[in-house]
Amino acid sequence: MRAAYINDFEQWKEEFRFAVPVTVRFSDTDMFGHLNNTVPFTYFEYARIEYFKELGLMQQWLDGNGDKIIVVADLQCDYAKQVFFDEELAIHVKAGKMGTSSVDLHYWGTNAQGETCLTGRGTIVQISKATGKSAAWEENEKALFDSVTGTSVRAAQQ
Repeated sequence: MRAAYINDFEQWKEEFRFAVPVTVRFSDTDMFGHLNNTVPFTYFEYARIEYFKELGLMQQWLDGNGDKIIVVADLQCDYAKQVFFDEELAIHVKAGKMGTSSVDLHYWGTNAQGETCLTGRGTIVQISKATGKSAAWEENEKALFDSVTGTSVRAAQQ
């Protein structure tokens, strides 16, 4: 892989601790029978939401009385191997560097043979519902990211 966000691919892969299974639906494929290039973004979204549920963050963002939500600031996907209808994929998610109100998430899609099919990354920003401006992570939220990664994402802060 030659993605700019991956320095050492072998080390990068080993840092993932969370994954969700995805089965490629017929509607996910194009007229050539392989995964449409837009669909991995929906897989990333699904995996990201499940990751945030695992962290315990989704519940507070979905709380109607809560004062914060998250937005996607950017998202990219790099395609390594063709994927076809009915394939079983694992979409892995991990937190990369963490900013004051943002977190850079990385995605890794593998097939049943463990081969890399997709990689990706995206910045998620926590914002205030009232102002629409960025809202800093609290210490307990930062600790939740650390609990899933097994390492401090704060150590990667700029």
